[in-house]
Amino acid sequence: MILLVDDTPENLISLKNVLEKHGFEVDTANSGEEALKKVLKNSYVLIILDVQMPEMDGFEVAEVISGYSKAKETAIIFLSAANTEFRFIAKGYSSGGLDYITKPVDINILLLKIKTFYRIYEQNRKLGEVQKALLEEIEFRKQAELKKDEFISIASHELKTPLTSVKGYIQLLERGLAKGDIDLVKSHLSKAQIQLEKLNGLIADLLDISKIESGKLKFNKQYFDMDTLLDNIIEVMHQSNPDFKITKNGTVNAKVFGDEMRIEQVIVNFLTNAIKYSPGTNEALLNVHLQNNELYIGVKDFGIGMQPDQVKRVFEKFYRVEETSHRFQGLGIGLYISSEIIKRHGGHIHVNSVYGEGSEFYFTIPIDQLMTDV
Repeated sequence: MILLVDDTPENLISLKNVLEKHGFEVDTANSGEEALKKVLKNSYVLIILDVQMPEMDGFEVAEVISGYSKAKETAIIFLSAANTEFRFIAKGYSSGGLDYITKPVDINILLLKIKTFYRIYEQNRKLGEVQKALLEEIEFRKQAELKKDEFISIASHELKTPLTSVKGYIQLLERGLAKGDIDLVKSHLSKAQIQLEKLNGLIADLLDISKIESGKLKFNKQYFDMDTLLDNIIEVMHQSNPDFKITKNGTVNAKVFGDEMRIEQVIVNFLTNAIKYSPGTNEALLNVHLQNNELYIGVKDFGIGMQPDQVKRVFEKFYRVEETSHRFQGLGIGLYISSEIIKRHGGHIHVNSVYGEGSEFYFTIPIDQLMTDV
């Protein structure tokens, strides 16, 4: 938008009409004081400013405008009928003007100058957008590199922990065998097996991340009985955690089309997290219901819960809640993998959480999907 500033109404009207006929949006001010008020409220590409005005002349107005942060990029053209000497023209430029035109104005020349200023403005605007986008991309890449480095460090630590434990149990096994203590050997074998399962799970997660990144995460979709799957999961989880109670609320009573193993992976991840992040509690609820051909499965725990800002990021790749990362093992990718699995089933994954009271992780998927390959 262009701001015309002149204390002579007929000059304003005639120039405004000409500019509007050429497609420019025009605003007007009858004095320097009015112009300053408008500059504070609005943004202008160009200000065409008459030099001879009472109270505040054009030079004074330009000097004040140049001090406004929001108007620093605004171009100013001075118009003057009387002050045509070089010293006045020089003052115009030193006051912040980009051009100085003497009256009577050649409207064709003025239009050429205005179009040039608009073109420069548009180029600068686009350059500014490109620069902003580049800076954002640089910052994004820097953050990605930091996350990658942090993940490598965490992964190295998490993989080393069960590996070190297995090595220790093997040494104890050797001693137990030397003593002929079969019960001790069985105990150490059982503990080593637990650590190997942890290691296997970590490696499986890393492989899933790699497949997701490369677009090679495959699904074997077919119809399966969801209630049977849930009952089997609860039975297996109880065997691993006999002191923890999982209560199933609701039934599906329908076949679900999807990758049974991947859906199981998500539910097991929810339940494992419910057990891990609920110290001091011994119960979780597995809530299931079917409505409008959409399946809802949620795992509610009564553990430590999360803050609202943590809830927003919990499904991000490599995200780990800071205050729990030193207390609980994990790579921070289980929920990210789960979210990708549910998305590939055409569903949605969410969490409701209250800090200090617990969380409910849940997903919804349609059960009447077409049998399409993924």
